[in-house]
Amino acid sequence: MTSHVEQRVQARIAAAKQKRERRREQRAELAAAREYGLEARHAAKLRNQGRQA
Repeated sequence: MTSHVEQRVQARIAAAKQKRERRREQRAELAAAREYGLEARHAAKLRNQGRQA
């Protein structure tokens, strides 16, 4: 049988792991959105250069 203190520690550890996982997922989503935005910006820049030439 585990003590109340051990249970609380385990709960805090589990919560910290979940928080880290959420942050990792958010970073991955933001990186994907940033990559998409950079690609779109680059494509628009190339299209605009073609019109000016």
